[in-house]
Amino acid sequence: MLQGSIVALITPFKEDGSIDYNRLGDLVDWHVDQKTDGILVLGTTAETPTLTADEEEEILRVVLDRAKGRVPVIAGSGSNNTQKSIEKSLKYEKMGADALLVISPYYNKTSKSGLVKHFIQIADSVETSILIYNIPGRTGINIPYEVMEEISRHKNIVGVKEASGDMALASRFAKLIGDGFNMYSGNDDINVPILSVGGMGVISVLANILPRQTHEMVRAYLDGDVRKARDMQIKYLDFINALFIETNPIPIKEAMNMAGLNVGGYRMPLCPMADNTKAVLRTEMEKLALF
Repeated sequence: MLQGSIVALITPFKEDGSIDYNRLGDLVDWHVDQKTDGILVLGTTAETPTLTADEEEEILRVVLDRAKGRVPVIAGSGSNNTQKSIEKSLKYEKMGADALLVISPYYNKTSKSGLVKHFIQIADSVETSILIYNIPGRTGINIPYEVMEEISRHKNIVGVKEASGDMALASRFAKLIGDGFNMYSGNDDINVPILSVGGMGVISVLANILPRQTHEMVRAYLDGDVRKARDMQIKYLDFINALFIETNPIPIKEAMNMAGLNVGGYRMPLCPMADNTKAVLRTEMEKLALF
């Protein structure tokens, strides 16, 4: 089971709006050098709603080629269409993804029974390990404990990316942690609290700009240095909050560009930050000497 900091990788764009695959490859090399423990591609932070199927496939191919087995690569294969998610999962499995991230259905929200059937059908279709993605702020569905308990028994469902921000729910999910099921923080502002109830790591937006520090925070906690991990969580908290002052990934890409990482802009409907929120982000970056 993967431990540590898994970056929820952004998608770099050129000025004309096309994907900068060369820059994408460079980011993979940089993350390996900076001790990132795993790479998630095609997640929320990657702006997947605006990517074509061909672009998604090429992104995964580039990342797998550049990673070269040096770090595990997880591919987001979720959809609110169960059959489409199965097709994507099978495709990404064949391409060589080490694991899959499957989000709960959004917009056409389903019942508890529908959630169970959705996840189980996807898990039945592949041999690759699956992480469930719980992010009610995006999907409108907060996966109930009873659903997670049932699907966690499936041999291919090995964990949850918990991004509800609800520590009470996360603590209930922690009851399921065992040899075949783990939990990963999906909210950088509560990385250490999630670790404190048994989490194995984080799937992080922060790691896009502070990969080594995010790795060190998680590693410190897992190695028993709770004070160091706690101090790092607190040190970066105001900056983390600034990274979500507007819709992700707008602030993280602005921050990366200000820090000289040159990842380009966005695809509509996402757009550059407003001047007032960008000023807040810049102030927090100055405090951490990120320029």
